[in-house]
Amino acid sequence: MRTPPNERLTSDIADAAETRNSGSAKSCAKDTGPERKCILTGDIASRDALVRLAISPDGDVLCDPLAKAPGRGAWIGVSKAQLEQAVAKKQLKGALARAFKGAPLNIGADLPDQIQSALERVLLDRLGIEMRGGQIVLGSDRIAEQARKGRIALLLHANDASEDGRKKLDQAWRVGREMEGSGQRGITLPLDRAALSVALGRDNVVHLGVSGSGLSGGSGAKAAGRVEAAVLRLLQYTKAEGSDGISGGVQFAPATDDKLNA
Repeated sequence: MRTPPNERLTSDIADAAETRNSGSAKSCAKDTGPERKCILTGDIASRDALVRLAISPDGDVLCDPLAKAPGRGAWIGVSKAQLEQAVAKKQLKGALARAFKGAPLNIGADLPDQIQSALERVLLDRLGIEMRGGQIVLGSDRIAEQARKGRIALLLHANDASEDGRKKLDQAWRVGREMEGSGQRGITLPLDRAALSVALGRDNVVHLGVSGSGLSGGSGAKAAGRVEAAVLRLLQYTKAEGSDGISGGVQFAPATDDKLNA
């Protein structure tokens, strides 16, 4: 990645600081960490809820999912379908041209797919890290047992899990959380069992739990928060079903089409 001409390395950080100091009504009262503005909608959200774009030395626009590439970044908080529309209508090109101050840009037609793949990889890598740290619970029977004891902070299902299997674990999870009758469910990921199995180095991973008695305090709870943030960012981008089971963590709704067309 490179820095466009006459741009400071910390420019997007400075922009965020300026936004916070301006007292924007859109900023949340709750401290959710550093904030950024979506270049397509103008909405402000935690940087953990947005996707950072950066440019290579050749001017290629690339996804920077970990927000670690040097130079100025541009942030987006729209869904994949909305981004595809923005690319087709040249809205993204115009917004990036303003963000990068006229630097040469090459926006690939597959950028929306690249972003989805990058977000999936971030989530799978995070699950692998938490697995090695002993925070992931596998196996339906063991998950159900731990869930009923209130030891599962986050319950996840592969998108090809059976409805019956999901319902049984969801019910056990609600019991452990003392939320019987609430209808709260685990999260169905936009990933199948094959992807989860490869990431975790286990056979036939259909369901998984992240240990912890809640989403605040304790190593298990912190692990659940880290996984939840990666899950939610992927879900809001793909707009996959199952996100209603999420509680706590990053909260940011993708933009409406009206904002993109404004």
